[in-house]
Amino acid sequence: MIFDVPELEDLGDVSGRSVLVRVDFNVPLEDGKITDDLRIKAALPTLRWLQDAGAKVTACSHLGRPKGQPDPQYSLDPVRVRLDELAPGIELADNLRFDPGEESNDQDFVAKLIDGHDLYVNDAFGASHRRHASIVGPPAVLPSAAGRLLASEVDVLLGLRNRPRRPFVAVMGGAKVSDKLSVIEALLEVVDSIIVGGGMAFTFLAAKGHSVGSSLLEQDMIETCSRLLDGEKPIHLPEDVTALGPGGTLFQPEAGGEVRQSGVDLPDGWMGVDIGPGSAAAFGDVIAEAGTVLWNGPMGVFEDPRFAAGTAAVADAIAETSAYTVVGGGDSAAAARQFGVDDRVDHMSTGGGASLELIEQGDLPGLAALRKEQT
Repeated sequence: MIFDVPELEDLGDVSGRSVLVRVDFNVPLEDGKITDDLRIKAALPTLRWLQDAGAKVTACSHLGRPKGQPDPQYSLDPVRVRLDELAPGIELADNLRFDPGEESNDQDFVAKLIDGHDLYVNDAFGASHRRHASIVGPPAVLPSAAGRLLASEVDVLLGLRNRPRRPFVAVMGGAKVSDKLSVIEALLEVVDSIIVGGGMAFTFLAAKGHSVGSSLLEQDMIETCSRLLDGEKPIHLPEDVTALGPGGTLFQPEAGGEVRQSGVDLPDGWMGVDIGPGSAAAFGDVIAEAGTVLWNGPMGVFEDPRFAAGTAAVADAIAETSAYTVVGGGDSAAAARQFGVDDRVDHMSTGGGASLELIEQGDLPGLAALRKEQT
C-alpha cells in the first residue's frame, strides 16, 4: 500500500496555531530514571520543526500499563524533565492511559484531548497499530498529518515489504511461534529465506523430529511448523544450541545447573536457551550474503550473560554485512544497543509490534486514520 497520508508541510502555515502531537515516549525507567531516551530523541525533528514554524506544541504519550487510572509509578515527570532539556517550550500532557477512554477509544476522551487544539500530528509509530483514542480519534476532527518519525518508519518498512534488495533475509527470534506465525507467513511471501532462533526454534526442531528436552515447545504448533518447513522458501534452523542442565535457573548462576554446548537433540531435563557457535557462524554466512536483512527477535536469553553469545554474534554479523539492515524494535533494538551495534545498522525501528504489523499487513490503524483527512 502506498504511503499516501499528509505530512507536516501539508498542514500549511502553523504559526500561532496549537498543535497536539501524539508521540511515543514509552521509555524504560529504573528507580524513576530514564535508562534509554531514544524514543524522546526520535521525536525531536517533528517537535522542533513545529516550534521553528511558530506553533504552540503539546505532546501526549502513554507510559506503561496504568490500567485506566493515575499511578505514580507511570508518571511522565522524568520524561517531562528530559524533554525540557532537549526541546524547551514543549508542553507534555499527563499519561494518556491514566484515563480508561484512551484504550477504549472513547469519543468523550477524544473531545477532551483535542480541546483547544487546531491541528494534530501523529508521530507515535510504535503505537500506531493500536486503535486508541489518541491515535485514531483526532484525525476525524482536526486537520492532521504524519510526523517525521512516522513517515520515515513507514517509508523504510514498506520499502522492505515492496522493494527489498535481494536476497532478503529475515532473522526471527523470540519465544513462541504462535506470537509471530502471521508475520512469518507474510514474510515468506516476500523474503528469500528466514533464520529462526530463540525459543520458537525448538518447535521447528521438534517438527523435524528432534528431541528438545525441557526447551520451550508449543505442541499445538508442530504441524504448522512442518507445513512452513515444507514450503518453497528456506528456513534456517539452529544446528547446535547452548543448553542449561537440570537444576539450573535463568538469571541465577548461583542456583547451579551445568551449561554446555549441544547438538539439537537434548535429553530430558535440559533446556536450550541460546543458539550454539556453529549456528551463529552458519547464520552469519547467510547474513553476509544478503542484500537486505530484517532482524526481529533475539537468538536466546541474551539478558543472562551465560546465554548472550548467540545474539551477540548475530548482532555483529548484521553490523558487518554490506546489506541494508533494519532492526525491528523491541528486544532486538535492546540487544543491538547492549552489544554496541545500534549505530552500525541502517535503520533502528522504534516500534516492535507496529513494525511487524506494517510489514505483515501493509497498513496500520494510525495511517488509515490519517488518510481519512484526505477523503
